[in-house]
Amino acid sequence: MLEHGGRLRAAARTFEIPLPQWLDLSTGIAPYGFDVPAIPCEVWNRLPEADDELEAVARDYYGVASLLPVAGSQAAIQMLPRLRRGLQVGIVSPCYAEHAEAWRREGHRLSEFSEGSVPRALDGLDVLVVVNPNNPTGRLVPVEQLLAWHAQLAARGGWLVVDEAFMDLSPDSSLAAYAHLPGLIVLRSFGKFFAMAGARLGFVLAEAELLTALGTQLGPWPVAGPTRFIAASLLADREGQQRQRERLLADAQRLVQLLTASELAPVGGCGLFQWVVTEETDRLYEAFARRGILVRRFHYPPSLRFGLPPDEAGWSRLTDALAQYREAEQ
Repeated sequence: MLEHGGRLRAAARTFEIPLPQWLDLSTGIAPYGFDVPAIPCEVWNRLPEADDELEAVARDYYGVASLLPVAGSQAAIQMLPRLRRGLQVGIVSPCYAEHAEAWRREGHRLSEFSEGSVPRALDGLDVLVVVNPNNPTGRLVPVEQLLAWHAQLAARGGWLVVDEAFMDLSPDSSLAAYAHLPGLIVLRSFGKFFAMAGARLGFVLAEAELLTALGTQLGPWPVAGPTRFIAASLLADREGQQRQRERLLADAQRLVQLLTASELAPVGGCGLFQWVVTEETDRLYEAFARRGILVRRFHYPPSLRFGLPPDEAGWSRLTDALAQYREAEQ
């Protein structure tokens, strides 16, 4: 199992701080969400039904003609490499590590490289994987560039896989409108923007033939009925989405200003996290953890990813921890 953010119980054991006393900034999940509707008893009692409202509401939200609900975009990440064999796969890195692991596990030939190396590598690839906005760098590749890469791949039967898990805050940069094109596969996450990671829901946007093949592999009932019920409600809540978007973008700017004032200016990020590259990575990680604040540590390159605090008490704790760290270093 690869390491991910959100491993709060492990941190509580390691640093011997009770679980309720932690401020978890280690994930890119919104720390506050929507008013969740009550789930009727029959939703728990019945098997999930594919002809409920979810697909229609989701198609409207993403602006697509067809999609496939899955148990988190992670399910699609693991299943897509099983649909084809013996491919040469390129991944724009650094990025979410599960992509490389999934293609490697299924025996495909894998290479990882920077965005600047894509033009030189593209002719030798069957599949290119791009996380957009990227995790952890926050880099957003322009739509026109992605479409040009897709056209080059699709001309010889290749795939462009674009993981848009953090795209809800910048929907104009999404490739959803082009997901009907052969060879283009767009992955969307429900849990991050809607603060419902525990619901385990994502969507695959692609041409109908590929969705059918993927759905066959996943089998019946890939998404639980209660998850489908809640998601249909939240995906239809346009006013709630606008409030969420405005608050997240305001808090993201607040986080940039706080980190910059603490001599940790982010070099990348998006509305749900900020990325700081620093040689102080290990010292900062330990210093925050000793104060019950969990951030996401990366070793290559040495860096930290900061999620958003959930409330004013969280902002105060982070502000104090940054000030105390700087005082201790002087």
